[in-house]
Amino acid sequence: MKKIINDVENVEQEMIEGLVKSRPRKLEKLEAGNIVVRKERKQGKVALVSGGGSGHEPAHGGYVGRGMLDAAVAGPVFTSPTPDMVYEGIKAVATDAGVLCIVKNYTGDVMNFEMAVDMAKDDDIKADYVVVNDDVAVEDSSFTTGRRGVAGTILVHKIAGARAEEGGTLEEVKAVAEKVIANVRTMGMAIKPCTVPAAGKPGFELPEDEMEIGIGIHGEPGTHREHASRETPEGERDCKAAARQDSRRHRLQRQRGRRHRQRHGRDAAHGALYRQQFRPGLSQGEKCQSL
Repeated sequence: MKKIINDVENVEQEMIEGLVKSRPRKLEKLEAGNIVVRKERKQGKVALVSGGGSGHEPAHGGYVGRGMLDAAVAGPVFTSPTPDMVYEGIKAVATDAGVLCIVKNYTGDVMNFEMAVDMAKDDDIKADYVVVNDDVAVEDSSFTTGRRGVAGTILVHKIAGARAEEGGTLEEVKAVAEKVIANVRTMGMAIKPCTVPAAGKPGFELPEDEMEIGIGIHGEPGTHREHASRETPEGERDCKAAARQDSRRHRLQRQRGRRHRQRHGRDAAHGALYRQQFRPGLSQGEKCQSL
């Protein structure tokens, strides 16, 4: 796989700098590290902070904005940010209403965000966190205890962010986030392995004609592999053929209808006469009488 990278050592930092430069009026990067925050800070409303290892873009920096996240903390590729970095993110956007951290269920993320929340509380910042575990493919995988947190995290950002924007309390925003977590389920799949920049080669092997179902966002094994054939299955071909036949039949019916109207309805009076003549429910005598 070919990538455009200046220096593997700076890939995460340059990625964040590029994101901020793409929206200079909306975003800024903190000097403390690879932390993206909203330029327009909230006042009197709950702030949302999320993050995790880089390599899952646009998560999470791409979701910083009004009605979603107030800060996103990026660690190295596939590696959780440190508690100190998460704390810097919390501190930068904290309000009197509090801060809610949204954490994907990976051991390093949960541990480091939990420690950062404790650090914030020690500094009299009102803070709490929720853990997202939407993946139903596997349980207790390489980096987790329980189900993994994956794509469903974005829905938690959006819905909890909307409640925070409405002015909900920290407890209310957390309750909404937990309700979303309890109801969202996802499953991943892959058609190609990923390549971590520092490694320079794919993390696993996947034949061209196969896809892996239930794979994790770091390449953790899924439930099984399936043949990814480009041929259309027989049943699907039959359905498509039937749909084409129906479409052709309807097209011919419309064409016949147009020709019929052109022949019998050249003007409004003739058209009205035609409708009367062929009005349903009338006997032949009634039709003649109406004429």
